[in-house]
Amino acid sequence: MIDFISTYDFLIVSMVLGAMLGLSLYLPLMAGQLSLASPGFYALGGYIAAICSTRIFPTSGSLFPIPLLLLEMVVAAIACGILGVLIGIPALRLRGIYLAIATIAFVEILRVLSLNLDITGGAVGIFGIPQPFASRIEYLWIALPLLLLSAAFVYRLENIRVGRAFTAIREDELAADAVGINPTYYKVLAFTLGAILAGVVGVVYAHFLNTWNARQGTFDASIIYLTFVLIGGSRSFLGAILGGMVFTALPEVLRAIADLPNLPIALAQLLRDGRLIIFGLLIVIGSIFFPVVF
Repeated sequence: MIDFISTYDFLIVSMVLGAMLGLSLYLPLMAGQLSLASPGFYALGGYIAAICSTRIFPTSGSLFPIPLLLLEMVVAAIACGILGVLIGIPALRLRGIYLAIATIAFVEILRVLSLNLDITGGAVGIFGIPQPFASRIEYLWIALPLLLLSAAFVYRLENIRVGRAFTAIREDELAADAVGINPTYYKVLAFTLGAILAGVVGVVYAHFLNTWNARQGTFDASIIYLTFVLIGGSRSFLGAILGGMVFTALPEVLRAIADLPNLPIALAQLLRDGRLIIFGLLIVIGSIFFPVVF
């Protein structure tokens, strides 16, 4: 057991954080919004943690103080929440594929800015982000409670008036508007909640990875996170959690299969390096054979 944990500690923690990223995409989907902006807010949260921990809160101790980590999470939540409102109000007037394109553009704008600003380290990024824990597996002390709290929050949200409003808008926005539900308010709320969760996950991930750069928030990441929810199930928060865990682990599983003996070289290469191709095929197959989850 100890050997298993020491071998797969990085993957175990990444699966838990991936589940929360799935939830961050699931929240706007609750209101019928196909938003791909989560990687942008996730990257912003990571940059906030990287800048704060290396330049604003430099520490001389061996471990980064947990209270400062929690403070970074609060700062990221506030920043992503404000930006979520500012982006959501104009963007959520769009629907379907047009909203997806607009949110992809937002992710690309943040990526280009991070590549060209000195404070973000440019293309190189920020290295040497201090660690709050002595080992990778200890990140579960912060990641697991965050996942449980996020899941409990979403579960409760689904069963109160706000969640029912989200569902009504998702099923028929015109009918929801006709019975007195304000679609703009609730869509912006769902979008902002997803942005806050993505930003908080970015804070933890930045410390976990020890480095942060523009590659963390890209269009590729948008496709991966979309796979988490659409294949896991966009009508249940448990599907988003399961999809996040499974598809975070999938690249490691594919690499293990690629190392099997007597496997054709072309297939082995595809399994090692063709993750986005495989994820894209899964989205296409899911949309054809499992349309109910969409």
